[in-house]
Amino acid sequence: MAGVPITFSEVLNLQQLGIPETSIKHGLTTMESDKWIVSVEPTQVSLIDLQNQAAVTRRPIKAEAAVMNPASNILALRSGKMIQLFNLDTKQKLKSHEMDSPIVFWKWTSAENLALVTGTSVHHWSATDQSSPVKIFDRHPTIGPNTQIINYQVSPDSKWCLLGGISANPQGGVAGNMQLYSVEKKVSQPLQGHAGSFQKLKLSGREDHAQVLVFHEKKIEDPSHKLFVMEVGRDPSKGAPFRLQPTVIPVPPEAASDFPVSLVIDAKDDVAFMLSKMGFLYLFDIASGKTMFRTRITQETVFVTCPQFSTGAVFGITVRTGRVLRFGLNGQNLVPYIVNTLRDNDLAIKIAGRLGLPGAEHLYTQEFERLISAGQVKEAAVLVANSGSALRTPQTIARFQQIPAQPGAPQPVFQYFSTLLENVKLNEQESIELAKPVLQQGRPQLMEKWLKDDKLHCSEALGDLIMPHDTAMALSVYLRSECHAKAIQCFVQRGEYDKIVPYSTSVGYSMDYSSMLSQLLFNNPQGALDLAKGLVNVEGGPLIDIQATAEAFLSSNRVQETTAFLLEALKDNKQEHAYLQTKLLEINLIGGAPQVADAIMQNGILTHYDRAHVGKLCERAGMWQRAAEHYTDINDIKRVFKNSHQMNPEFVVTYFSKLNQEQSLALLKDMMSRGPANMQVCVEVAKKYHEELGAAELVKVFESHRATEGLYYFLGAVVNFSEDPVVHMKYIQSACMLGQFKEAERVCRDSNIYNPEEVKDYLKNAKLPDPRPLIHVCDRFDFVDELTEYLYLNSLLQYVEVYVTKVSPSKTPQVVGKLFDLGANQDFIKRILMAVGTACPVDEMVEIAETRNRLRMLQPWLEARVATGSTEPGTHNALGKIYIQMNKDPKAFLTNNMFYEPKVLGPFCESLDPSLAFVAYKKGAGECDEQLIRISFTHGLYRDLARYLVERQDLELWGKVLMKDESGDEAAIEKETQRRQLIDQVVEWALPESTSADEVSCTVKAFMAADLPGELITLLERIILQGSDFSDNKNLQNLLILTAIRADHSRVASYIDQLDNFDAKDIALICVSESHMLYEEAYSIYNKFAKPEFTQDKEEQVEMQVLAIGVLVDYMKDLDRAKGYATQMDERPVWSKLAKSQLEEKMAADAITSFINAEDPSEYVKMCAEANEAEIFAELIPYLKMARKSLQENLLDTELIYAYAKTNNLTDLEVFVNGPNVANIQNIGDRCFSEGLYNAAKILFTNINNNSKLALCHIHLEEYREAVAAATKANNVSTWKQVCFACLRAHEFRLASTCGLEVIKYPDHLDEVVTYYSDLGHFDHLISLFEQGLGLEDAHIGIFTELGILYTKHVPEKVMEHCKVFFSKLNVSKVVRACERARLWPPAVYLYMADKQYDNAVKVMSERAPAFDNDLFLDSIVKVRNAEIMYKAVNFYLNMHPMLFTRLMEVLEDFVDHSRVVNQLRRTGDWALQIGQAYMKSVQKSNLSAVNEALNELYVEDEDYESLRKSIDKFKNFNMIALASKLATHELLEFRRISAYVYRCNSKWSQSIELSKNDRMWKDCIDTANESADVEIIENLLRFFCETSEKECFCATLYTCFSHVRPDVALELGWLNGYQHFIMPFLIQNLRQTYNRLRALEDRTKPPKEQDNVDDVAQTYGQLGGFNNMLMLENGVGMGMPGMGMPQGGGIDMSGFANAVGGMPPQMQPGMMPNGGMLNPGLMPNGGMY
Repeated sequence: MAGVPITFSEVLNLQQLGIPETSIKHGLTTMESDKWIVSVEPTQVSLIDLQNQAAVTRRPIKAEAAVMNPASNILALRSGKMIQLFNLDTKQKLKSHEMDSPIVFWKWTSAENLALVTGTSVHHWSATDQSSPVKIFDRHPTIGPNTQIINYQVSPDSKWCLLGGISANPQGGVAGNMQLYSVEKKVSQPLQGHAGSFQKLKLSGREDHAQVLVFHEKKIEDPSHKLFVMEVGRDPSKGAPFRLQPTVIPVPPEAASDFPVSLVIDAKDDVAFMLSKMGFLYLFDIASGKTMFRTRITQETVFVTCPQFSTGAVFGITVRTGRVLRFGLNGQNLVPYIVNTLRDNDLAIKIAGRLGLPGAEHLYTQEFERLISAGQVKEAAVLVANSGSALRTPQTIARFQQIPAQPGAPQPVFQYFSTLLENVKLNEQESIELAKPVLQQGRPQLMEKWLKDDKLHCSEALGDLIMPHDTAMALSVYLRSECHAKAIQCFVQRGEYDKIVPYSTSVGYSMDYSSMLSQLLFNNPQGALDLAKGLVNVEGGPLIDIQATAEAFLSSNRVQETTAFLLEALKDNKQEHAYLQTKLLEINLIGGAPQVADAIMQNGILTHYDRAHVGKLCERAGMWQRAAEHYTDINDIKRVFKNSHQMNPEFVVTYFSKLNQEQSLALLKDMMSRGPANMQVCVEVAKKYHEELGAAELVKVFESHRATEGLYYFLGAVVNFSEDPVVHMKYIQSACMLGQFKEAERVCRDSNIYNPEEVKDYLKNAKLPDPRPLIHVCDRFDFVDELTEYLYLNSLLQYVEVYVTKVSPSKTPQVVGKLFDLGANQDFIKRILMAVGTACPVDEMVEIAETRNRLRMLQPWLEARVATGSTEPGTHNALGKIYIQMNKDPKAFLTNNMFYEPKVLGPFCESLDPSLAFVAYKKGAGECDEQLIRISFTHGLYRDLARYLVERQDLELWGKVLMKDESGDEAAIEKETQRRQLIDQVVEWALPESTSADEVSCTVKAFMAADLPGELITLLERIILQGSDFSDNKNLQNLLILTAIRADHSRVASYIDQLDNFDAKDIALICVSESHMLYEEAYSIYNKFAKPEFTQDKEEQVEMQVLAIGVLVDYMKDLDRAKGYATQMDERPVWSKLAKSQLEEKMAADAITSFINAEDPSEYVKMCAEANEAEIFAELIPYLKMARKSLQENLLDTELIYAYAKTNNLTDLEVFVNGPNVANIQNIGDRCFSEGLYNAAKILFTNINNNSKLALCHIHLEEYREAVAAATKANNVSTWKQVCFACLRAHEFRLASTCGLEVIKYPDHLDEVVTYYSDLGHFDHLISLFEQGLGLEDAHIGIFTELGILYTKHVPEKVMEHCKVFFSKLNVSKVVRACERARLWPPAVYLYMADKQYDNAVKVMSERAPAFDNDLFLDSIVKVRNAEIMYKAVNFYLNMHPMLFTRLMEVLEDFVDHSRVVNQLRRTGDWALQIGQAYMKSVQKSNLSAVNEALNELYVEDEDYESLRKSIDKFKNFNMIALASKLATHELLEFRRISAYVYRCNSKWSQSIELSKNDRMWKDCIDTANESADVEIIENLLRFFCETSEKECFCATLYTCFSHVRPDVALELGWLNGYQHFIMPFLIQNLRQTYNRLRALEDRTKPPKEQDNVDDVAQTYGQLGGFNNMLMLENGVGMGMPGMGMPQGGGIDMSGFANAVGGMPPQMQPGMMPNGGMLNPGLMPNGGMY
């Protein structure tokens, strides 16, 4: 889109990424930011990462909608009323919530808030916490449930909300409504419009931003569209809110029914983009409300948009096609477009100034001149401030300075600067001009304020202005302007040396730090230290030599500074700095600052120094701990540890961690050998390192020194954590040895580590006065028998009682058992038992007593337990055994006691009395059922067992006794006999005695489960039919009928007749089941209970009737009988049931009748389908009318319309569709249309204003004029196209042309129109159509292009004119191809040239003779992109147009390689060189070898020696030797002279002279010899002239070559040949020259005068001074520079430093500095001293 103020592109296509078309629509595809596009598909959710080259991630998630957070990867999912938030980065669900009502629209209003819109209200849901959605406001009635929500916005301050939606307009079209809600005031205002948004706007003259609402308004009664811009939320105390007058939006006529779908604001440029449903894009200026641009960017609807905040562009997605469009502001074209197209200069100036855009410079200039001329200084200053950079020039400043000030008013230039400062930042020149008067007035605080507010442009010149007034402010300016040298100068002046290096390093500025450091060392040692620290901390490595710098500090006795410097330099702790680390510690240990060395070693920052050497120094300094830290040899360590009493005990303990086991034990022994003073610390060492050193080894060390107490304390510290048995054992021993019995008891009680056998044996042998340690060991490790024996035999009976009562009562049975075995007194044992009481485990005690036949001895103890309320089964079991043995009323005990175990006493009683065993087993309440059954069968207790079974009501137990044994052996026969006897007892005695219905019911169920139907029927008939308390029992009646159903079907019918109190429905269902299929019986049940005497409720009677007819139709399939039954009953549900069955059997007509009788429309869907299949539309109409009385369904109305259409009842059809209905007229219209019911379809499409389909109906009905009218209303390209083609087929050319004009407006459909016309052969009409299309208002490039193509095919004479007139509107490539296909070469050439495709134009003219035009060719050849074409053109002209070759080369002279062209000429032939001679002469100025050689050859061939001589003189770039060799044998003298001349030019003196000799060209010989300056050649020439007697030439040679001829040679040749007179001039001149040279030499060697010599010496010494003309005697390095001499006496030994010379670093040795050892002033940043 060249020249327009927007940029537009298609960046993506969702369909190409695999997104289905059905998912690309509103609600399913969302785009909240320029990061993600989310699309919901039926089985998955697709996530398109726009920041990662549109990578698609598909997740198997089923959801209705999904939307991605605009800032983070948080995905919101919605399914039904459930919403969830997921973090895709952490793969966690953040929160979820279930709404009360469905969500109809949702949107992220910010990165933290998700807006949820339901049918009635709007909610906000925070994503940052676990709160539930908060209701914000209720939807206004104007935007109620029938409105589709398409937009929701929240203002930047979150105090205003805007909800927008669309709905059907009763008057046609789409109405838009919005609701503006104030969160603070909780009030709403309805707005009529479709789209809106909020924006913060910076307004001129206001400090605060204006929060404006920009929205579109379209009222129902007003056809115009308007744009509103109004401020919301402004505090009235700050002034009136900003508001613009509504501006009319220019909607094109063809978009009268169009409406906006979104309004997106470019916050970067304060412009708004509005998109409409038809694809129109509008561009608005928010500040003025004006429309700046309108265009149609797509034919499809853009259903979702979002801004790109970084660029101000907007993204949009088209529905279904999935094209992702990007459009934004084209700043370069905006202002020119406003000026040239809109012709709104005022808007152009405001836009250009506000956005800083080009294009309005001339407007600014004109306005500025007008304001200045009018004396409006303030206004002119505001204009300049708003002009960007257009007017802010030095000329403008000068202009304001020239304006005279008005009385009482400030200077105009100050007004100008004040205005600029209020609005913008000053540029460099403005800042300087403002600073000058402000600083002159002594007001630097203003400058400081402006700098803080970033209102001034910092530059070196500005800093120089400020420097004399404020160094800090100047430094700030230098830093901002990156004037590094000046900034460093400021740092120096301010004494901020530590900032120099970081700054210079950060900005990459290099300087001589060594010189600066040397100077600072004497003047400011602390500054030198700060600078040195900075120099060694530079990233990338130190900028100075660390060792040399340290030497420099030490040479000045700066130990403290040296230490600080080295600490900073060595802080990285590198291996290569080991020597320096050693020296650092050494100078402090020797130099009297051991505490510094100690602190350095304490911090541990240095680790590579010589530890042995430093250790010795530490030992010498009495730093025993540090010495020990540095020693590794055990002997050295022992020596140092002789002073361990002076060491910190904690250090001693910690030190052992550095030693190995052997060294540690050796040192420990050594320390312990020095007496008890070290015992405590040795114990601490042992405590801490017992795991490393080994507890056993440590124990040996302590024992070897008989340190029992130490061993006790050591083991006491580790015993609680040690798992070494030896430790625990030794600790117990040491505790016992020291009398610490309680500690021994504790370890024996709590430890699990020691060896119990060893400890037990030790304690037994030790015979301690307190046996409690032994008691704990034996108790814990089950040595109870040994303990009891030990205590009993040692007469410690009181401890036996203590043990069982206090220590371990649970071990009482073992103790008592051992006492039984030892023969202890029974009274003692009883006393123990009574003392223990209930704490003794009864089961174990009873077992031990029983095994020793002492059970009766426990009776008192057991009875005492029972008396205390004990319910332990063991206690009661033991008492029961005692009572049964004693026959002490055992049955009463077994019956009444609730706590004994039947499983225990039952077997005990079986051998004594089976009846007692039965009582005991019965007491078990089911636990002993098997034993009870066994003893009953064994001893014939059938009646008792029968009563027990009936009372138990346990079906599982019944199953055990009633189960048959099918094996057939004797045991089975016996068991069957027992079973029969039991059944008889049940029938004869148990059930007749029972009065419980549950017992009877359970017994019956048991018989059923045992598969005894015969016995069960007999039993039930006896109970029910023969009269009993249970005759009317429903369950028993049900059971009797069910049993008969299973066992004897013949009895069922009689039971149904005889019995009245049974579950009719359930029994009937069982009867109709597949396993029984007793349909008549079921029908009898339903029919019987449908009568009033059995069922009083009317609804239940009808239900029974329905069930009865259900049996007839569902199971018996007797529809005739069912129809008679329905007629007899005449109930609606019955008819309904019959109708549904008839419908299932495809009896559509009968079903319709039954449904009408039933007045039941419930099956209308299936009924309509069956009627359509049977095509009984006339019968269906009454049914549909009946159904519509109670239902208002879309399908009913739709099918009724279709039935009217099928029966051709058009009158009723039209009446119906015009009345109220809910039919889907569109679908039914399409259906009628597809089935050829065009009249009916026409009525339907007319009703819904579907003009597109209406037009097609008219086409099929051959109503072409009406079709065109409908297409006009539809205004749809596909409709226009179909009507056009139909009219064309019907030869309605005028109507076809009318439609065709509407079709060709759309480029995508041009080819189809052309193809259709062409296939029918209507070329003239087609061309006429496109010629008419040229006059369309929105004629596009495709129309002009296709017309051009048609001209090439059918009217070639119009092609050239068409191309020239409409070139800018043609698709050149397509038209050119058409011209080439039609062999229309001149138009093709014209198009290529006009389109700047000069390569193709030249190619066509070269290959096609008719296309050649010399002027066009020359115009094109210089503009080609491929240089090879130029060389092809050379060949083309040589072969085809040789007479025009010179003109061609004149044009190409500046574009071609002349050497290559000459080679082309050579390859073409000699004639080509002759043709190109004029060209080569014109380019010879370039002095190319190929050109020069070619021209020289032509000159030789033409014998033009003059031109050749000129060429050689001017242009020497060729093979001169080759040319000279060629010309040496030429027949013409002049060419041979040229050969000699060429040899001379190339210093081939001998060859040149020989050629000249041969041709007797003596002058040439003499000139060549003189030019050679070779004495030998000149002398040979002189001898040659003497030999040939050429006296004159001899003399001329002497004259010419005077400076090169030796006098002796000239004199010799003159004397030998008698040429004295000829050599005399030479000799005279030579003597004169010798005299002059001697005279000059004498003058130069004459001694100077004495006075002058003294002055020179003084001046020389004067230059040796330092600063202030001080001599080096006072300030020189070599004469005693302050602080740099060697220390006297016992100073620090610096001999270890490499390259030490006199205590100075290499760079500071005398004589190595400029100016006698002082810093060169030029090396300093300010050119002088600090």
